[in-house]
Order: sequence, then C-alpha cells, then structure tokens
Amino acid sequence: MKKIFLSLAVFIFISSVSFAQLKIGYIDSDTVMDKLADVQDARQKIDALIQEWQVELRQLENQWKTKYDDYEKRKLIMTDQTRTEIEADLIKLENEIAQYRDKKFGTNGELFQKQDELMKPVQNKVFNAIKQVAEEEDLDFVFDRSGDIMILFAKEKYDISQKVLDKLKID
Repeated sequence: MKKIFLSLAVFIFISSVSFAQLKIGYIDSDTVMDKLADVQDARQKIDALIQEWQVELRQLENQWKTKYDDYEKRKLIMTDQTRTEIEADLIKLENEIAQYRDKKFGTNGELFQKQDELMKPVQNKVFNAIKQVAEEEDLDFVFDRSGDIMILFAKEKYDISQKVLDKLKID
C-alpha cells in the first residue's frame, strides 16, 4: 500500500511539475552494494562479530539450561530456602541473557552501531557517485528500484516542500 501511494505521489508530482521532458534514471542499489569490495569486507566483519556473540550467547543459554536441569532433578529434595536461592539464580541468569541479547542485537545494540559505523562511509561513497553521475547525465531524478521506491537524487528546482509548508501556513 505504501509503495503504491508513493508511486502515485511521485507520478502526480512528476506529471504536474511541467510538461517538459524530464530525465529520469534508476539504480539497483542492492546490485551496486553487492559488487563493492568495501561492502563485502564490512559484511564479513559484521558476520564475524555476530558469530562471536552467538557463541557467547549459546554458552550463557547452555549454562542456564544446565543449572535448570540440575534444579529440576533435585528440587523435590531441596529445602525451601535452597530452592528459592536457585530459582533466584536462574532468574538472574535469564535476565543476564536478555540483557546480553539486547546489548548486542537490540535496536541500539552494538550490532546496529557497528553496521552503521562500517556501512555509512560506503553508503556516502555510493550516494556521492550517484549524485556525480546524475549531474553528468543531467538527470532530474534518480530512483532506487531495490526495495521500496526511493528518490536518491532530485534537482532542487523540483523541491516543493516550502510551497507545501506555505499552503499549510507552517514555517
């Protein structure tokens, strides 16, 4: 639905700008990114980190499982105090596992930060190349056909943001 709406909006915008012939180009950024050595190096580094963190996570989970299995075998012969202490240890270990998972793989985790750190320079390099090619070819718009439709380059003269803000009476 979002794709259809965006496509329709882009079509209406382009057809309403003028009847002059626009020059439009497109790129398949997935193909470009897959062929760059810098991207492959970054992906290898990220994959190595992921594997390392998954090994550590499995060790923590195995440690929890071993303690839990031992607890299940012996819980009938344990005193209430011992049972409560072991249950508290299991809960603490579960929390540590969840915190580790969030710290490494969460939305603001180390994986996200490392991807951003490694990929941002490559993305900037690609976007600069797109801009250069668009200017050399005198293109008005460049779209990305991989994934959602996205405008990667547009001449400033087609930016109607201020006019929309004026219509909405927003500064």
